[in-house]
Amino acid sequence: MNLEETIDAIRTGPQGPQIAAVFDFGAVADGFVRPRLYRRMFQRGATAAATLLGGIRNGLTDGEYSRFLQQASFALAGQREDELDELGAKLFKSTIYGHLYPEAWQLIRTHEAAGHTVLLVTALTRFQVAPAAAALGIAHVLYTPMATVDGALTGYAAGKTLWRNGKADAVRTFAATRGLDLTRSYAYSDGVSDLPLLALVAHPTAVNPERKLTVAATERLWPTLTFRPRQSPRPADYVRTIAAFIALLGGAFAGVLSKSYTRQRRKMADALMDYGTSATLKVLGVRLRVTAGAEYAHDPRPAVFLFNHQSQFDVIIVPKVLDGGVTGIGKKELTRNPIFGPLMRFVGVTFIDRSNASQTRAALAPVVQTLQAGLSIAISPEGTRSYTPEVGPFKKGAFHIAHQAGVPVIPVVIRNAGEISWRDSMIARKGTVDVALLPPIDVSGWDPADMDDEVAAVRQLYLDTLLDWPDTEVARDEAAR
Repeated sequence: MNLEETIDAIRTGPQGPQIAAVFDFGAVADGFVRPRLYRRMFQRGATAAATLLGGIRNGLTDGEYSRFLQQASFALAGQREDELDELGAKLFKSTIYGHLYPEAWQLIRTHEAAGHTVLLVTALTRFQVAPAAAALGIAHVLYTPMATVDGALTGYAAGKTLWRNGKADAVRTFAATRGLDLTRSYAYSDGVSDLPLLALVAHPTAVNPERKLTVAATERLWPTLTFRPRQSPRPADYVRTIAAFIALLGGAFAGVLSKSYTRQRRKMADALMDYGTSATLKVLGVRLRVTAGAEYAHDPRPAVFLFNHQSQFDVIIVPKVLDGGVTGIGKKELTRNPIFGPLMRFVGVTFIDRSNASQTRAALAPVVQTLQAGLSIAISPEGTRSYTPEVGPFKKGAFHIAHQAGVPVIPVVIRNAGEISWRDSMIARKGTVDVALLPPIDVSGWDPADMDDEVAAVRQLYLDTLLDWPDTEVARDEAAR
């Protein structure tokens, strides 16, 4: 089965909280090993960091899992739980998040929409998986608990590990406690060690299965899914990205020069964005497809364009899609970016200090005047980049601005930007980014003192679009221009 068929089957299958959707950690993240790197990066607790990362491998064998437990008995002994929780959060933000499958996020959200109880289960420790579960929005997590004495780990598991039958037993107990019906439920895993788990449910699926699980799934007529591993940047990606930044600067200069005769800053700024973004995307090998609502990029204007934010390259993607007549709002930290900072200042981006609410309000006041003067604004209502395709909570500032200026808001939904470039990376890969523009939303009738429900409804539009992407129109290939 492919992902679309799997999602359709979930939507038409049994519904409700009594149905479980059980994800092994290997079905939500690809495996990787970075032990030497992390010995250098972390001074205190370096061995613990290497151990935690080294244990995250797809299709673990019995021997590999035993070696992980043996290494953990030395590396984690004496470490305090709270310190390991902090270390796990650091490892997630530095590395692990980049290896989460976006397809798994889509499956998880689809199960939630069906009312299912979503469960993440693993033979690993909570320090390795809890931050990922939180980022994926999974509330229920089963893992191998580690024994402690006065808040410090002994280095050994507390009771039975969640390996093979131990994992299946833990899920069976959880289901009995919650009143879940496993005979109508779903499970996803990548390793043959999880055959007992997969056999518990009515709808088992092998995700990127290793060879032995592939054989077992074929014999049992179980469906398989193939998710594309999220590879770390390769040398060619670094070379292309460096070349793209050079192209960005060259294109920006050429754009300004092409309109310098007008002596009009706005025309030069628009040309800067057009030439600069086109050159950057071409060198990167990134293709933009506007698959729905291309007409809303230009009409109505002015407007507040709201985009979901997952990549640093969104500042290239959004201006190219909107094609001039727009500026933006960015966080103050971007002024320190040696590439984007100067360019964003030239095109009139308003920088705000998010740590000071009063200064933020004062800084946003001229933005209303900018809109009323006819120039549109692009802003991310999340306020920061997300670690997964999940759309974070929306701040209300952009909606207040639109209300005060008397202009509509237009949702710009971006898909796959996080696949082109990870959240905190300046390195991009080749690929295609899809964009859908949704119909304008009139906010003039909203109550500025009470718009929580309306803002939440707009955010839901993004989630709905990402989960059920609109059929491709005669898509505009911006990169080919």
